[in-house]
Amino acid sequence: MKIFVTGATGFIGSAVVKELIRSGHEVLGLARSEKSALSLLEAGAKVHRGDLGDLQSLASGAALSDGVIHTAFNHDFSQYVENCESDRRVIEALGSSLIGTKKPIVVTSGTVVLQNGVMGRENDSRIGTSKDIPRLASEEAALTLSAKGVNASIVRLSPSVHGEGDHGFVPALIAIAREKGFSAYVGGGKNRWPTVHRLDAARLFRLALEKSGHCQVYHGVGEEGIATKNIALAIGRGLNIPVKSISEEEASSHFGWLGDFMLKDVPTSSEQTRNQLGWMPREVGLIDDLDSGIYYNK
Repeated sequence: MKIFVTGATGFIGSAVVKELIRSGHEVLGLARSEKSALSLLEAGAKVHRGDLGDLQSLASGAALSDGVIHTAFNHDFSQYVENCESDRRVIEALGSSLIGTKKPIVVTSGTVVLQNGVMGRENDSRIGTSKDIPRLASEEAALTLSAKGVNASIVRLSPSVHGEGDHGFVPALIAIAREKGFSAYVGGGKNRWPTVHRLDAARLFRLALEKSGHCQVYHGVGEEGIATKNIALAIGRGLNIPVKSISEEEASSHFGWLGDFMLKDVPTSSEQTRNQLGWMPREVGLIDDLDSGIYYNK
């Protein structure tokens, strides 16, 4: 199959591109710069020039392909709501070229859309709308496409997609710990984050596309829930600094934009995903990745 991949040179998307090519697929990757285009060519992919703001280029890329994997997302959390709504428009544009075909599209969401404090599962009812949880805009867009007959499915990724080259939540926590001089967790640190290695996530995206199920939700979860205290302890070991508990009231000022995320307890199961797709995470876990030293070379 010829697969159009957005975010094709990003942390997750670049792993997806390599996974697809290794598995015999042809990849058409979205590139907004010459540097990105060169990176795609070196990986063995073809280049489609454009960006997330050019909806026409997105629609044409999808039209040229046999399927779409959408991993791109603007992670500027100072404009989080706006970026979630932008992702809705991106998914609508990609899907507009797939109406009336059987071509699959796999879009990305996050397990943070699930109910706090309980084990989240793939078939759990959504707890609200994008007005309450902005990230649900992506899932609403996929559902709208599905209602139009498009073969759309959703991969919900863990808050921590880890591995070498990670520039997400965990590196942000490390930067804060360096700045503050200690690694922090909130209260007892018992709240949990699910995690997944980027290479396991890449295999999941491939399988979700190859075995696409109409309006199916999959969970990119390798570890169901790592206590935030254990993450803080690993960061403390890696930086050789103290580890301290802070109060909920201090979380916002200490962690900044990460404050709300540090309060979430979102353990998540991927049992249904594993059974349906035959997906089995096999890479190292988050704590082992942190203890390996790859996160502290900056």
